[in-house]
Amino acid sequence: MTKRPPRVGFVSLGCPKALVDSERIVTELRAEGYLISSTYKDSDLVIVNTCGFIDAAVQESLEAISEALSENGKVIVTGCLGGKNTEEGNFVALRFPKLLGVTGPEQTEEVLRLVHDNLPRPHEPFGDLVPAGGVLLTPKHYAYLKIAEGCNHHCTFCIIPSLRGPLVSRPIGSVVREASNLVKSGVKELLVIAQDTAAYGQDVKYKLDFIGGRAVKTNIKVLFEELGKLGVWVRPHYMYPYASVDEIVPLMAEGKILPYLDVPFQHAHPRILKAMKRPGSEYNMERINAWRAICPDITIRSTFITGFPGETEEEFQYLLDFLKEAKIDRLGCFPYSPVEGAPANALPGAVPEEIREERRARLMQLQEEISFGTLQGKIGKTLRVLVDETIRGGAVGRSSADAPEIDGVVYVRKPKGMRRKLLPGEFINVRIEESDAHDLWGLFVPEEPKKQTVGKKK
Repeated sequence: MTKRPPRVGFVSLGCPKALVDSERIVTELRAEGYLISSTYKDSDLVIVNTCGFIDAAVQESLEAISEALSENGKVIVTGCLGGKNTEEGNFVALRFPKLLGVTGPEQTEEVLRLVHDNLPRPHEPFGDLVPAGGVLLTPKHYAYLKIAEGCNHHCTFCIIPSLRGPLVSRPIGSVVREASNLVKSGVKELLVIAQDTAAYGQDVKYKLDFIGGRAVKTNIKVLFEELGKLGVWVRPHYMYPYASVDEIVPLMAEGKILPYLDVPFQHAHPRILKAMKRPGSEYNMERINAWRAICPDITIRSTFITGFPGETEEEFQYLLDFLKEAKIDRLGCFPYSPVEGAPANALPGAVPEEIREERRARLMQLQEEISFGTLQGKIGKTLRVLVDETIRGGAVGRSSADAPEIDGVVYVRKPKGMRRKLLPGEFINVRIEESDAHDLWGLFVPEEPKKQTVGKKK
């Protein structure tokens, strides 16, 4: 009788950067011969990758750990919340003393050691089970590409530097090799992420590295130029408004990377931005106008915080006026969350929770009106769409303006009589017919067959 391979369950919480950490752990486990189970019942042990950024994320992580212990009993915790320490000891270990072990983020080797100690690995590794691009926890046609870890900024509302440490950029050659392997394995869209993507290379003083025998600088512009050669969609995320971002926008205008810029402005009022200790916050409106002048089709996504300590009604109204002028295309908004350890908690003028929530609702109502007008302007246009899902009568996909899970989608209708399915990972043309404040609806437009010319024999 053949002994079945050991099985590991995996729960991955938090942001795309945490998802990449999960993918690395799963890739190593698969290479060693472990199977990844989708249920607690079939797992020999469970790994929970946690998030500790805001209170809601902490609560979700604690509930996931409790559930895994209840349903399985053998649990290893990793991730941001796992790295949180108090004067009494580790935050998670104190609450769950029966855990097999706890590690912080970016500690793949320690997680593997804990797995090995509690669930001996198969005698022979199965490297052939792992694709060149690693094991993805996303659909196979898109992947997150993490280019750096940590952050050198100390925004007063944020505890990421204490959880993940200072900026550490990956060598540019390593990043491009990973990207190339992902494309070879079928990935059609690369979502470039870090805590501070625009700062890539600053910590290593933009030192030279090698790509295919060529010496190149480790900086964000060169990286996007190289990624733009791979023939897939390249989508930048988490770009602070530095001068280096201004150098990226021309690449979008040239079609080398997607005309999509994710810039977390967080607020607009100068006093609030100063209290937040936000980098590169001056002249944001001027920058937005300059980006749109260079690349008129650019989509700008951002996030904002309402009810930051000391925020007055006048300062909040200043933010609303900024949004009316800026007309941000895609926007997320969060009421201020007093995360334990965040310096902003000590600032005077704490805003009551009900006002924080009320301001968020007002901001999002304004954004719905802005977004509705923006998407109405797309009616009648033909957009390039990447299919995410096949549905009855058509498909669901995304345009260059839509990142997965956080932005809108395009619902695609097939023409009458069309029998073939529109498949995930397929690029198609869609003529937009309807819209609301979030999504688009349109008709699939078949590619025109290339004309073949027959020359006369001489």
